[in-house]
Amino acid sequence: MSTPPARSAKQRLQDTLHRLENDVDTWVATADGAGGIPYLVPLSYLWDGTTVLLATPPTSPTGRNLRETGRARLGFGPTRDVVIVEGTVQPVEPADLPEEEADRFAARTGFEPRRQSTPYLYFRVHPRRVQAWREADELVGRDLMRDGEWLVAD
Repeated sequence: MSTPPARSAKQRLQDTLHRLENDVDTWVATADGAGGIPYLVPLSYLWDGTTVLLATPPTSPTGRNLRETGRARLGFGPTRDVVIVEGTVQPVEPADLPEEEADRFAARTGFEPRRQSTPYLYFRVHPRRVQAWREADELVGRDLMRDGEWLVAD
């Protein structure tokens, strides 16, 4: 199998932003604060250009972990074209989320947390580190964001 040449940092950033804007689902990895027991679940999301908005019941393992630790790791794309986002998490009560943003989330994901019989909580993930790579030749330079600052100009 022939692999394409390694992308430039600028191209990687463009591809990453395209994925964040166009994908619908992400793998959300969390751990509990006490024993560090990991938990992984797919969730739909909305990217607003700065943060990732998720929704899950606050009593689910993911909801509990997000509230307890305030941290998450998100995985986007297939294993041979992956974007990893590590971020801090801010819980957002449905009543505190602007209605237009909740409407955008529902339209984008095809899922309406406000109309579920089980209570849902929104979670805003603020990226602190973003990595992207396809193959081993892209491991060097895979960091696109560090400490919440983009390392590459768009």
